[in-house]
Parts: sequence; C-alpha cells; structure tokens
Amino acid sequence: MPELSRDRLLRRGEPAYEQARLDAVWNARKPDRHPDVIVLAHDERDVVSAVRLARSERLPIGIRSGGHSWVGNGVRDGGMLLDLSRLQDITVDPATRTATVQPAVKGPALLDQLAPHGLFFPTGHAPTVGIGGFILGGGYGWNSRRLGPACLSIRAVDVVLADGTLVHATDDTHPDLLWAARGSGPGFFGVVTRFHLDLHDLPRRILRTAHTYPLDLLDEVLTWSYDTLELLPPAVEFSAKVGFSPWLARQTVSVTATAFCDTDDNPLAPLEDVPFRDRAIREVVAQETTMAELYDYADRMTPPDLRWALDGIWTDEPVDKVLDAARPLFDTIPDTTSHVLWMLWGGHLERANACWSSQAKLYLSPNAGWTDPAEDLAHEHWTHGRLAEIQHLSKGLQFSDNNLADRFDHGLSPANAVRLEEIRAAYDPEGLFRTYMAPRESTTAYAVAGHARTH
Repeated sequence: MPELSRDRLLRRGEPAYEQARLDAVWNARKPDRHPDVIVLAHDERDVVSAVRLARSERLPIGIRSGGHSWVGNGVRDGGMLLDLSRLQDITVDPATRTATVQPAVKGPALLDQLAPHGLFFPTGHAPTVGIGGFILGGGYGWNSRRLGPACLSIRAVDVVLADGTLVHATDDTHPDLLWAARGSGPGFFGVVTRFHLDLHDLPRRILRTAHTYPLDLLDEVLTWSYDTLELLPPAVEFSAKVGFSPWLARQTVSVTATAFCDTDDNPLAPLEDVPFRDRAIREVVAQETTMAELYDYADRMTPPDLRWALDGIWTDEPVDKVLDAARPLFDTIPDTTSHVLWMLWGGHLERANACWSSQAKLYLSPNAGWTDPAEDLAHEHWTHGRLAEIQHLSKGLQFSDNNLADRFDHGLSPANAVRLEEIRAAYDPEGLFRTYMAPRESTTAYAVAGHARTH
C-alpha cells in the first residue's frame, strides 16, 4: 500500500491539523468535533491509500467534498476526515454529451467548460457548492424543474469501496451501488472519486423576473405563488422568500422566477397578472440574465463568514393549511440575514434505478444566518424547533439542508431507506464509512452544551 506523505496525512495535535479541520467546513460556525486523522487527498491513489489506512487502523471515515455541508457532516469525532477538496478535474466529451467530474468541482467551473459546447448541467444554486455532496444528496439545482434532480443525470461513478478497491459502477456492473449513489446523501457507503454525467442542452437564453412586496402581503403573495405554479412550464424555476432582502433595509416577501428558454417566447408573462402587482416595491421583469449573475444573486442570500443553520420540509398540503401551521415560523424570523424559502418545485417522477424519493410540490425551508456565537441556541430553536411544530405536514426533507440529527425526518421513502441499509450491509459490513449523524452530534446539541457552559 503506498504511504501518504506527511503533508497529506495529519494526525490530531500536529501543527497543520487544526487549520485543516476548520477549512473543511464552509459555515463560519465550525462543529465541535475532532477527527483523529485528516487526509488531504490529491488524487485517486491518495483516496485508496486513505481508505486502506482507515481500515487497518479501524478508523471510521467521514468525507468532505466541497465543504458546503451546513452541519459539517464529514467532520466527526474520532476516526478519519477524508478531505477531497483538491479533486477538481473536469473532462467533457461533446460527442457523447457526457462529462467526468471530480467531487470538489464547483458549479461555475463546470458550466464554464460546458457552455462552449452548447451543454448544461443542473448545478447547485450557490457557487461555492461542491458537486459531490450536492449530487449524492439528490441535487435540486438550476433548471431542475425540467431536468430533474441532478442525481438522475449520473451515468456512472468511480468509487473506492470499504475494502480499498476502486470500481467503475454502472447500472449494468454495480446496479445497487449506483442506485444508492443517486440520492442517499451522507448515507452513501464509499468514496466517489469521479462522477460520469449525462449532459443537457444549454438554454438559448435565461430570463429572470423578481417582485418584492411589503411583508403585510405575505399571505396573498404565497397563496398566489402556490396557485400559479401550474400555469408555468417546467422550464421556469419559481420560488418565494420571506424575511431578509439583500437590496432593502427591511424584511419583505418576494417572488422570483427564472426561465431557461429554448425559444423567443416569454414564459414569465403570467407573473405580471397579479392582483397586487401595483404594490411591488422593487421589480425586475423578464430581464435577460446569465448564470454568473444567477450565482451572484444566490451568493448574496447566503454570504460567507456568517453562522448558518438550515432545515426544510417537503409538503403538498393545501396552501391555507400550510400558512396557518407556519404562522409562528414566519412571525418570528430573526432580524438578521435570516429568511424562509418557499420553493415551488412541483415534484418530479421517481425512477426505479435511484434511491432518491423525497419530494412534494413545495419545499419550505428556514435559513438562519447570524454572527454572535451567544445566539447559536436561539437560532437553532427557530430553524429546527419551529419546523418541528409543523412536521405533521412533512413528506420528508432534502439531505442538502438537514442531516437528520437536529430534527429527524425522512430523506428517503421508507422502502428505499430499508433497501439502502441492506445494500450498505453488503458493501460495508463493518461500517467503515460514517452514515447519517445522530442527535448527539447535532449542531443543536453543541449549542445546548455551549449555553450550559456560559450560564
């Protein structure tokens, strides 16, 4: 087994260890968890060596791709943190309309290489999201209403398994393994070193409409948006937001629609036929935009160097029932960068070859952003506690926003969750790879502990 060099294998207590631990999480709120060993992989050989080392030393493995996990899932107490952030290769084959992408590749880098070939992929909305965690967890990205979650565009994966072997998994060679890679999120039991992706046509143009309204129109705006979704084609991505606005010095309610157009038609025209349209306090109407600008808008909503907590539920309950149940959530949005996303995905057909299986018409997601560590517990209670009060409406969660530790919910259908554990037992019988976090590891638990120490 090739040995890892000293600059790639960091044991706890060594000079470079702590900085590597902190760098492994994008969130300014770093988890109070300390691996015994951190491996900074530079290539697939390092990954194989790391897995074999972990196996020989009986070190359970947590994995970091881009580091954008809100809860720092890869950084766990004890064991090994396998940091893949240096694996950023991209190859594009225009003839077969496929790309091979390593796990730390970010959306802007991938789309920049695809655009000259007239190709596109539904990357994550924030420009700092690595493709590894995003796509394994399902991956609701740009234009996913039409193209589906990104995991359904996985053609094959290269995976280092628990026994240290590197395999190329397809629907023919390792169907169970690829099934699990399409949506199991942090529950996946291997290290994907390359994703082989099916690509899509680059839209001819992108149009964006955004209306911002006073907060007292919350019910009217959200009800209208819920009812309007069916009038919009799948090429239109549609959402609302309540709370923080990066453009105004007060909380508002806004709607945003992005159309990925293949024709010269304007599919956003129905959004101007609104009973309260004259009350908009800021507006953008069917404006041509670019992916770079879309990434910039998303980045403004979740600026770096803040402490973040997120959660979310899928629901397709009647809109009046959702609004009534969520009233305490909306009424108590912290006056910071915090906001609630009202994301109207509309649902997408599930596939037998993918374990991804948690969705509904609406994704309701509180996002708390703040700066003072003394406020951690209050923001955790707003994010997870308020959502727990309406969990009876839930049809599940997205792994990208919640890791089951702070508020348990279903990330997969019950049948798919059972099948996943059966496949895990076959591929990783000794449990070398970490799976979903337990409540004792949650960010809420650390906030409670921190609160107790200071009071």
